[in-house]
Amino acid sequence: MAYKADIEIAQENQTKDIKEIAEKAGIDEKYLELYGNHKAKINYRLLEEIKNREDGKLILVTAITPTPAGEGKTTTTVGLADGLSKKGKKTFVALREPSLGPVFGVKGGAAGGGYAQVVPMEDINLHFTGDIHAVGAANNLLAAMIDNHVQQGNALGIDTRKITWRRCVDMNDRQLRNIVDGLGGKPHGVPREDGYDITVASEIMAVLCLSRDIDDLKARISRIVVGYTFDDKPVTAGQLKAQGAITALLKDALKPNLVQTLEHTPAFVHGGPFANIAHGCNSVMATKMALKLADYVVTEAGFGADLGAEKFLDIKCRMAGIKPSAVVIVATVRALKHHGGVPKTELEKEDLKALERGMPNLLQHVENITKVYNLPAVVAINAFPNDTKAELEMVEEKCRELGVNVALSRVWAMGGAGASELADEVLRLCSNGNGFEEAYDLDMSIREKIESIAKRIYRASDVSFTDNAEKQMQQLEELGFGNVPVCMAKTQYSFSDDMKLLGAPKDFTLTVRSMKISAGAGFIVAITGDIMTMPGLPKVPAAENIDVDKEGKITGLF
Repeated sequence: MAYKADIEIAQENQTKDIKEIAEKAGIDEKYLELYGNHKAKINYRLLEEIKNREDGKLILVTAITPTPAGEGKTTTTVGLADGLSKKGKKTFVALREPSLGPVFGVKGGAAGGGYAQVVPMEDINLHFTGDIHAVGAANNLLAAMIDNHVQQGNALGIDTRKITWRRCVDMNDRQLRNIVDGLGGKPHGVPREDGYDITVASEIMAVLCLSRDIDDLKARISRIVVGYTFDDKPVTAGQLKAQGAITALLKDALKPNLVQTLEHTPAFVHGGPFANIAHGCNSVMATKMALKLADYVVTEAGFGADLGAEKFLDIKCRMAGIKPSAVVIVATVRALKHHGGVPKTELEKEDLKALERGMPNLLQHVENITKVYNLPAVVAINAFPNDTKAELEMVEEKCRELGVNVALSRVWAMGGAGASELADEVLRLCSNGNGFEEAYDLDMSIREKIESIAKRIYRASDVSFTDNAEKQMQQLEELGFGNVPVCMAKTQYSFSDDMKLLGAPKDFTLTVRSMKISAGAGFIVAITGDIMTMPGLPKVPAAENIDVDKEGKITGLF
């Protein structure tokens, strides 16, 4: 049976004028800044006006440890929001913006899939409203000001060997990971080793997503540590007098982007930090605005629950003063078979034994949410066309045997109607209170926080710190950065720091390779394994299949 591509479904959709969507959401037209007929930014003054309204219920969608293709977390998020809307609930969906890196790399687009998408999907997946470009420009302005300061006499005494701020571009380009710049003689700069990160891994992106308002944004930018002096004192963006200009570049990017689902549920798509190397959540401003506008807000956090959900709960919720009323954990038959040892090329074949072997991965994620964070959860089995009846029944049966709430989701094929069972369960969970608590306390040492995440969430038996990481950890605590959350940079394909350890590995040692302070974002980044802050393209990138015709119609995007 032939299925329509996501982009075909999106292009056939009768998208409503964004003014109509804003009216449905209760947003006065005076707060709309239109980007054509189907996109708008919402002025942040709205949040000030509605700040005294009671918050709606927040529903977090996360997932089991994914395969390289992704498991439909965004699709489930969008479909669940549409399902709640179908039940007459005033609903908003809040998502991250896709990065061009994955769009042209392995995963393709990130606007949902099938009949559960946000539109206009081509715009959302490509340039959208220019937010990520603004983040890149802001990041690179700071980089330029650092090197210009050194060139113009270096009054702050910056040691060029200790500059930690890297340039960025929103593309998977391994060639730029490590470079030498400033060549060509004295007029062209001071030669030094440098490198690029992907834009969504920039601290500027994290700062944008965690800022409460424009004043908070400027204050956070001024605190960014860009490197160290010859006597190991931190140098900040504020000392370089960069915060004003950078905030000016970001003033519009801070405004949430309003779009819609295929079924016209209002959607904020705003901010896009990666979850394997950054904190993986959409903006605090968009989430808080949605909570004031709707009775139910469905949001997602990137990759598996060990990454996105952990950071959402331990970093974003803590900083924003919010908490979920329920958590949805997305699982797929194909991912469970993959964790049961089936190679990627054979995932379409029925294999009940492999499926059973893969179940511990799902159950560990469930236990983390329900026992570590003390939150109510439901497993959403994201059904794919090639899943067999026996496979779907086995997942449901195994979940129920262990007392895990479970609901079949067919949103890819049916849109909101396919989320009816899931929506009912989510509404039931939201009707009860919960005793949410974080996985660690801020007054723990840096080492204790990392060990808490590694042992409680990943189930590592031990944590090893390289000499470099030990030195950096000591330095960060001496500089007064010991009381902030930790953002773990780790492979998304395993609970461990080794992407080949599938399922639910035990008795492994997590190795922390290095650490750095993201003082503007307000957390420490601990880098494990061989995680890269600049991905590379695969052997056959998704970009090879993307085209556009003379009418401007895009094909092959996903």
